[in-house]
Amino acid sequence: MNAFSRRGACPALSAPMQTGDGLLVRLNPVAGGLLPKSLIGLCEFALRHGNGIMEVTARGSLQIRGLTPASARLLAMEVDALGIAVRTGVPVETGPLAGLDQEEIADPRPMAQRIRAAIEDAGVTQRLGPKVSVIVDGGGQLTMDAVTADVRLVGVRAADGIKWRVSLAGDAQGATRLAMSEEDAACDIAVAILRMVAEKGRDAHARDLTARQLRSLASWRSVAPPSVLPDISPTRGEIAPSSRLSPITRGPEPPLKLPISPQVGEMSGRTEGGAKDRRPIGIFDLAAGSTSLGIGLPFGSIPAQKLIDLTQHALTLGTTEIRLAPGRALLLLGLSPAACLSLQKTAAALGFVTDGADPRTRIATCPGAPACASGRIATRDIAEIIATENRDILDSSLTLHISGCTKGCAHPGPAALTLVGGENGAGLVVDGTAKALPAGYRPGYDAAHGIGRIAAAIRSARHPGETAAACLARLGAAGITEIYRQE
Repeated sequence: MNAFSRRGACPALSAPMQTGDGLLVRLNPVAGGLLPKSLIGLCEFALRHGNGIMEVTARGSLQIRGLTPASARLLAMEVDALGIAVRTGVPVETGPLAGLDQEEIADPRPMAQRIRAAIEDAGVTQRLGPKVSVIVDGGGQLTMDAVTADVRLVGVRAADGIKWRVSLAGDAQGATRLAMSEEDAACDIAVAILRMVAEKGRDAHARDLTARQLRSLASWRSVAPPSVLPDISPTRGEIAPSSRLSPITRGPEPPLKLPISPQVGEMSGRTEGGAKDRRPIGIFDLAAGSTSLGIGLPFGSIPAQKLIDLTQHALTLGTTEIRLAPGRALLLLGLSPAACLSLQKTAAALGFVTDGADPRTRIATCPGAPACASGRIATRDIAEIIATENRDILDSSLTLHISGCTKGCAHPGPAALTLVGGENGAGLVVDGTAKALPAGYRPGYDAAHGIGRIAAAIRSARHPGETAAACLARLGAAGITEIYRQE
């Protein structure tokens, strides 16, 4: 087992991360999912050697916490014994129903595999930071719109067949679009972007590329033959000019101001902001007449024994595979419609999220204290109280972020309301991020009561048909803060 990874890196199987409750390991199966018996085996391991909690992050990674150096080594052996192949290198992610969705525009898996191989051939893996990622989205019922990435390729139907739209730095709404290309050219552009990022160092992301670099990419993709990767200038990280490229103006240029870096703080299972997509919760019709059941883990976390109980029942109903899904969810495959309904009832009884409108889906929270060494408040305890007492206020217009510290791992973007732990207790930020200076504080143990007071004000002031977010905007930041601070 290698040395522990630094905080902010990816706690892979070979490099667990130290947290407040021991070591944390994140697993990303190569196949995108797990056999039910394999998942049961991992849960049993978490009970024997970890803290007994299983987590799924907002990007769809499986996490096991509370490990020791010795048990982390045992986990690596257990994963191998279970036959689970885990991903290494630059994450190239596809949707949770890839290859199965009857509404899919294109199966993204061949393109994703091609990009993985091209990245290895380009020799840039070791020069890229651990948070650099690629998304290949074939569309369908469960897109990857709300997940950020350095490079994103999206399948699009065109008059002359399937094309791939290449964008960089952001989610589907905020990413900068570069090209609409055939598969060969799209793959080459994606790798060219990563080569540029690699030249800027391991702290760089696609958002750090300059407008000149993007122009060189755009001009190359329109005239360069496919499968020919451009050379990269070691001094500027740009495509070197050639007969295939339009002239590039020299001189310094600042990086573009693009959306937040992908995967920041995914240790907690971050919630992406911006683009909207369907939550992976509910029953989904698949190709060949089969169905899939999507269930969520409340705040991304569930006791391992409950996941064992659910998976064992799923096996009796015919589940063949369990896929991890962005949004802290699981998709159970191979079920009949009747089996989906039966398993959905079992999942609800065990405490899983089975309704996309569940108020717990509107709250983004990191593990907080005591699980995280940086956490200053018990985030998930606070979140549970708020969700239970204020279901009517947590509508689709509003996101509440509860952060154990100012890093804001669970939701790096702005939220309507953010509670952030600090030396003065639980601070409130209105329409901002956890990094902003709170306008008011309450003791951490009483933070849920403060949000309850805001919820009461919304109930009293909201016009018929008005969303919670719109009502908050009318109340104003100063008024909301004063309500929160009141005893």
